[in-house]
Amino acid sequence: MTNNAGQGEKRIAFGTDGWRAVIADDFTFVNLRKVAQATADYLKSDFPKPEGENVRVCVGYDTRFLSAKFAQIVAEVLAANDISAVLSDRAVPTPALSFAVKKRSLDLGVMITASHNPPEFNGYKIKNAQGGAADVGVTRKVESLIGQTESKAKSFHDGVKDGSINVADISKDYVAFLRSYIDLKAFKKAKFRVLLDAMYGSGNSYIADVLKGTSIRLELMRNEVNPWFEGRGPEPVEDNVQKIIRRMKEGKHDIGLILDGDADRIAAVDSEGEYIPPQKILGLLALHLRQDKKWDGGIVTTIAGTTMLEHIAADLGLELHETPVGFKYISNLMETKNILVGGEEAGGMGLKNYIPERDGTLAGLMLVEMMLHRKKKIRRILEEMEKKYGRYYYLRSDMKLRSKNYHLDAKQLRADSLLGKKVVKVKDYDGTKLICEDESWLMFRASGTEPKMRVYSEAKSLKRAKDLIALGNKMVNAVIRYDV
Repeated sequence: MTNNAGQGEKRIAFGTDGWRAVIADDFTFVNLRKVAQATADYLKSDFPKPEGENVRVCVGYDTRFLSAKFAQIVAEVLAANDISAVLSDRAVPTPALSFAVKKRSLDLGVMITASHNPPEFNGYKIKNAQGGAADVGVTRKVESLIGQTESKAKSFHDGVKDGSINVADISKDYVAFLRSYIDLKAFKKAKFRVLLDAMYGSGNSYIADVLKGTSIRLELMRNEVNPWFEGRGPEPVEDNVQKIIRRMKEGKHDIGLILDGDADRIAAVDSEGEYIPPQKILGLLALHLRQDKKWDGGIVTTIAGTTMLEHIAADLGLELHETPVGFKYISNLMETKNILVGGEEAGGMGLKNYIPERDGTLAGLMLVEMMLHRKKKIRRILEEMEKKYGRYYYLRSDMKLRSKNYHLDAKQLRADSLLGKKVVKVKDYDGTKLICEDESWLMFRASGTEPKMRVYSEAKSLKRAKDLIALGNKMVNAVIRYDV
């Protein structure tokens, strides 16, 4: 990541989901002002308004270190460029920011968050007028404008005084919508016990506001503000959520829900402490929306998605779409096609009759609603799904690389067979995925924000899935080369 500002400086670049960088290293007040100014320049060139009418942007932020201050700086730069800024008065989930953009008919949204990245990171996400992720065309245009214009700024006090910065509660409309989306009547009668792990993120207690007045017995954990996130990224992968797994094994709750740092991703734990990865959650949501709620539409997964979805889509008679990794690709499909549900391997789930955005809180509520409709605990529902469509073991390994400066020829990661099974198909439009004759597969994809190589595997036995991961790590180490 280098910067357009001059030779030798690092360039600010947007990855699969915005710009993310280490606080006080690349993510500085100076660089943030440059990105905000580039966003303002993009808006002024692509969103012409009649005389006397301003472009309007909503700015939100999560619970990370300095996020509130960073959001204020963005609002100050926008206001100095005659762009009206609606600034959240508190930390909010990313989907709450996205919903505010659509609900208030604004032109754009900016969310200060690094989502699931380690605590030393912060980030800058751009949302379009529909509330979805800005596509590559938008982020590339903003990138190209960074450093082209000197950053402007208006003092926060002056912006509030003249009305160019409006500090507002954007969470009320979000909570009200979620209450209208769920089957509130069913929730009012239910007595299921739910444990929510907010992972110290901005999802904290919003689900409690949604469930107010219902009979759901909700308990929260890690819902206070802790920008250090216990020293690891607030990502709901199994290694990071052992606390809720231990709590669930005590048998006091029917389902455990886990949100990531900005509450747009979901994972779950069943009543006996078994981790339910996002891949299985996507299958459960597709079944609930189609069979219980009687909605129609296609299913969207990514190249890193589970094979089980192919069987579910075929059985339900629904079209299955596959995209590159990154929710912006799913978001774009949701804007143009009739999509029932779309999800990515990292836990982002988007649902029909909503904004084209992922929402961990809403996805979690839908899992609880599925339990209400079927009058069964999530563990029993999951067992029934796997009995019908097959049990697949899905694993991911994040290989830490020695340096960002490496060379790896993806063609060297191909093979004719993997652990005795013939490779019958190769997908390489985003990473490299090797699919075997027994439906097991191995995939390689470099992280867009950290020096990591993600290695994925899936198989019908846990042993083969683990063996494939081990093989994948060896294959990467055998061909990767670092700059001296």
